[in-house]
Amino acid sequence: MSPQNDKIDDFVHVPRVAYFSMEIALANDIPTYSGGLGVLAGDTLRAAADMALPMVAVSLVSRAGYFRQEIDADGRQLEHEDTWDPSAHASQLGAVVALDMEGRRVWVGGWLYVVRARSGGTIPVLLLDTDLPVNQPEDRNITHYLYGGDEAYRIKQEVVLGVGGVAMLQALGFKLNSYHMNEGHSAFLTLALLRRFAYPANDLRPGDSPYDLPRVRDLCVFTTHTPVEAGHDRFAYDLVQRIYGDLLDRATIKLLAGPDRLNMTQLALSLSEYVNGVAKRHAETSRRLFPGYAVHAVTNGVHSSTWTHLHFGALYDLNIPGWCHEPELLSRADRIDDADIWEAHVQCKQDLIDRVRQLTGVVFDPDKPILGFARRMTAYKRPEMLFADIERLKAIAGKRPFQLVMAGKAHPKDTEGKQLIEALHRHMRELADVIPMAFLTNYDMELALAMVAGSDVWLNTPLRPYEASGTSGMKAAFNGVPQLSVLDGWWLEGCTEGVTGWAIGDDSAAANGRDAVSLYDKLEQVVLPLWYDNRAGWIAVMKGAISKNAAYFNSQRMMRRYATEAYLR
Repeated sequence: MSPQNDKIDDFVHVPRVAYFSMEIALANDIPTYSGGLGVLAGDTLRAAADMALPMVAVSLVSRAGYFRQEIDADGRQLEHEDTWDPSAHASQLGAVVALDMEGRRVWVGGWLYVVRARSGGTIPVLLLDTDLPVNQPEDRNITHYLYGGDEAYRIKQEVVLGVGGVAMLQALGFKLNSYHMNEGHSAFLTLALLRRFAYPANDLRPGDSPYDLPRVRDLCVFTTHTPVEAGHDRFAYDLVQRIYGDLLDRATIKLLAGPDRLNMTQLALSLSEYVNGVAKRHAETSRRLFPGYAVHAVTNGVHSSTWTHLHFGALYDLNIPGWCHEPELLSRADRIDDADIWEAHVQCKQDLIDRVRQLTGVVFDPDKPILGFARRMTAYKRPEMLFADIERLKAIAGKRPFQLVMAGKAHPKDTEGKQLIEALHRHMRELADVIPMAFLTNYDMELALAMVAGSDVWLNTPLRPYEASGTSGMKAAFNGVPQLSVLDGWWLEGCTEGVTGWAIGDDSAAANGRDAVSLYDKLEQVVLPLWYDNRAGWIAVMKGAISKNAAYFNSQRMMRRYATEAYLR
């Protein structure tokens, strides 16, 4: 892929919404994303391009990517750099801006990548880059590693993203209506805006604040994704000051960002007029975490054409013209002939079976159901829950055989997550003669599409209430794959039992300890019997997933909500 001859001048004549995200999944072979947050950001921009919404995105170039995953013979995850060349995909920006960090000048350049819609809509993306010859060696790698390094490195990255991003937009001549922070990583942008819009000293009376807080709040929108207190970036004020210098006066910044440590989420909350969580339950949880803030709910969605396998896309094109741009039209999917739905699924499933064989040597049987499980490997996702009772699992598989395909990365510093990957591989070896299983390495967008389309059931087992939203099940729905999941995140809104999929347990936190038993019961008594004994009934659930979930949980609907509620206030 070569960059287009794009010019920044093509985009600065229209006032835009600036969308800031530490990671954005622009394309499968551009490793500027680690998982769901980045994929959501990419889907946001793809939907905005479809709808011709005037936006500009700001992120980091992440030249060394997140990491390329390898699994050794013992099931241990090994990490390798996943480097890419931005010049092969993007055009160099014609501006650089300067930041003062650790008492020295750090120059920030960047690249222009353009997200293009089939309809012709375009969204410019600025990928900030400190790998410039003028910088000191230790500063050239600030934008190299996505979520890499120590706390000081993380602060530098977030200063470049927030403060450097605001400066770059100004240097390039963008006119901006608002600044949308996708998670708290870019919250330093609020401080840059406070400095820009400070009152002239001559206009102040003794005791007056020099900062125009209402003006900055009116400009800022914040989407929080993390439903647990410990998941929000917090930095020691002394460390931030050593790197970034004087923020604002210490008393003001502590009022905005917390008395003890600088909490990036609280900073964004304090200086945003519109704040939202990414599902209804997540908004409720966020209001409890941060009392006193109005947190709205805009439930996530996924981009229709990106996450629909070509076999289902062709079927929708034939039966529901216009579905790509208006996914709500998929509510008519229940009119599609059962045989056509099943044939599209069989083709998707065979594609997945072929990929599993090529990547792992494991041979799946197309006449047996495949359970799919793929997400970030971390403790609260509970990837090991299916294996809580090995003997019962064997008994279930002995009566009604099934197969399992898994994928996912653990953060390099998440020791527990890495141990879970090792445990999954031990279970694979232990159960090899009973349940065919495969673990696909280096989970990315391309692999995700193959899995969500080719599986028969999509499995999700998070610990309540830690699933802010979750989007993989939404992707599965576009391909007629029903979800079997704990009632958390979006599934609380999307689950109609036996119609769009099935619930594991109820929606109370007390159910967490009973989820494994509930999972086994549902598999043994409901899901597998339906798959084996009632093909028409199974296809009815597939149609329910499409017509009720895909028709609603899409990024086009999500962006209409943002446009009308957050951007056009």
